[in-house]
Amino acid sequence: MPLTITKTDITTMTVDAIVNAANTDLQMGGGVCGAIFRAAGPAQLQEACNKLSPIKTGDAVITQGFNAKAKYIIHTAGPIYNPANKQQAEQLSNCYTNSLKLAAQNNLKSIAFPLISAGIYGYPLNEAIQIALTSIKDFLRENNSDITVYLTVLNDKIYEVIMREMESMA
Repeated sequence: MPLTITKTDITTMTVDAIVNAANTDLQMGGGVCGAIFRAAGPAQLQEACNKLSPIKTGDAVITQGFNAKAKYIIHTAGPIYNPANKQQAEQLSNCYTNSLKLAAQNNLKSIAFPLISAGIYGYPLNEAIQIALTSIKDFLRENNSDITVYLTVLNDKIYEVIMREMESMA
């Protein structure tokens, strides 16, 4: 199962698709979303997103990559953390699964994810990591998929936490 954890800027990756941790309206935001929009060309990516929005939390849609290094951008809307939301773990898992389904449907061979919902959406880091790793590994195994998947982070501390979690799941 080709899953690699990497500490790099997702917008610099040479992969078939990068995943945008989007909002449900697919509007340019801050953080990873803003960086992806800037890399792709904000006006043209926003125009493409406007034709596909709104989406539901956990859903995923695909656009061209425009000026980004990746051929495509898969946009998925993660949940905003709320302890009262009993569906948020499933919604977060669906972000990864639905993005991977889109990649497979479009015959993509490589995809890079950020850690969805763990930034400004406030999802607890360890839970977000567990859901990400489990969802990706389950999809690859259940679909006998040969898609190369990267989970990208910029922060040293988060990278170390993910690597420890990977080792404990092995």
